[in-house]
Amino acid sequence: MDLTLSNIKQDPQVELFIRETDRKLNAMSYTDHGKRHAKITSDRAMMIARKSGFSEVEVEYAGIAGYCHDMGNFLDRNQHHYWASLLFHQVFNGQTEDYEGLTAIIQAIANHDKDEARLTNNVSAALILADKSDVHRDRVKEKAKDKIENDIHDRVNYSVTRNDLDLNETTKVVTLMIQLDDKVTPIMDFFDIFLSRMKYCRKAAEYLGFKFKLVINDFELL
Repeated sequence: MDLTLSNIKQDPQVELFIRETDRKLNAMSYTDHGKRHAKITSDRAMMIARKSGFSEVEVEYAGIAGYCHDMGNFLDRNQHHYWASLLFHQVFNGQTEDYEGLTAIIQAIANHDKDEARLTNNVSAALILADKSDVHRDRVKEKAKDKIENDIHDRVNYSVTRNDLDLNETTKVVTLMIQLDDKVTPIMDFFDIFLSRMKYCRKAAEYLGFKFKLVINDFELL
């Protein structure tokens, strides 16, 4: 079997792992880590890969890593990156002879978590940049306004009404453009929980040969 995103999406175990992850984290009142986040991370990782000059095979690897990176959460939140990489290997090791691709994908998945993020290859960098840049109102599962207000992660995500990631191949600049409703939460709250993620975005962009810019409400902040 070729390691393509289309083939990976057809695997019933992958779909079950993502569905169970969404169910578990929803019960724990976490932001979205299900199909929405998987698709956005996958799409962004492939866009980053293409604009960074990856081969078409590497573009597929980036998309696969983006789609599967969080699927270990249904086993354990704290070590979900390791579980996801092991699950991916377990499911596909007997289905493909593309061992280099398999290795690149599981390495990227295992190293994507913000507390232990390591830039080990191009696929890792594309995944980290795609994953850590996804902050948006649509990630908030909680619907009760008072509960959103009392949880800083929900509050900050809910405040973001627009999120665009752009890579300019000519200027070699990656720009994350965010529109934040400061009536929901002040911009400082964004940095309280997302500063470390933005630093990882910058490191990932630099690894790929780009400069990283963060623009919030039309002001360049990084």
